[in-house]
Amino acid sequence: MTKQENGNGIDLYTWATPNGRKVSIMLEELELPYRVFPIDITKGEQHAEEFVAFSPNNKIPAIVDHDTGISLMESGAILMYLANKTGKLMSPIGEKFWREMEWLMFQMGHIGPMLGQTHHFVRFNPGKAPYAEERYSKENARLYQVLEVRLKDREYIVDDYSIVDIATWPWISRFEWQLMNLNDYPRLRDWYVRIAERPAVQRGYAVPQQLEIPVPI
Repeated sequence: MTKQENGNGIDLYTWATPNGRKVSIMLEELELPYRVFPIDITKGEQHAEEFVAFSPNNKIPAIVDHDTGISLMESGAILMYLANKTGKLMSPIGEKFWREMEWLMFQMGHIGPMLGQTHHFVRFNPGKAPYAEERYSKENARLYQVLEVRLKDREYIVDDYSIVDIATWPWISRFEWQLMNLNDYPRLRDWYVRIAERPAVQRGYAVPQQLEIPVPI
C-alpha cells in the first residue's frame, strides 16, 4: 500500500528482517495506508542522524504516524500501537488480552533474541564459537518445542490470529537460517504454512525487498 496524497498515513522505516516484517505484515493486515523508507542496515543507514532522531536505539523498524503525530521504535510497541489504533488483532484488556501479552513477551524476550543469536553464530560464523553454536541451537530447538506444544488443539498461538502470530511468524520464517526442519514440529509447520498463505502476509513479507517466503519441503 502507499501513503495517501494528502500527507496522512504512516511512514515505515524498515529492512528485510524478522522485526521489520512484523510491522509491514501488520500494516497490510490492517489495510492502513503507509509509505516505505528502506533503511539498509548492511550499509549502516540506521545510524543516520535523521533516523536516530525518532529511533534512538539505531534499530529498525520505526514508524511516524502523520495522522496522530506519534513516532515509535520497537516492533512490539508498534504492533500494539497499530492494534490499538484500529481496534483489530489485539483483544480488549481482560483475560485474553493478558494471554496475548504473555505470548507477545515470549516472542520479544525469547524467540527474537535467541533465534537471532542462532543466526549470528550458526549461519554467519560457523566454527568460530562451538560453545555458542551448541547453546543457541539447543535453545532454538527448545523454543520450537514450546510453540509445538502450545499449538496443540489450536490454530493460532492465542486461539485467534493476532499480533502474537504476526510477531512470531517472521522469526520462524528463517527456519533455514537456523538449520531447523519444520517437519519435526508438525503443528508449528501447519501454523507456519497457514499464516504464509495469507495474502497480507505475502505482501508484507515483500517489504522492502521482493523476496519469496521460504516454504518447508
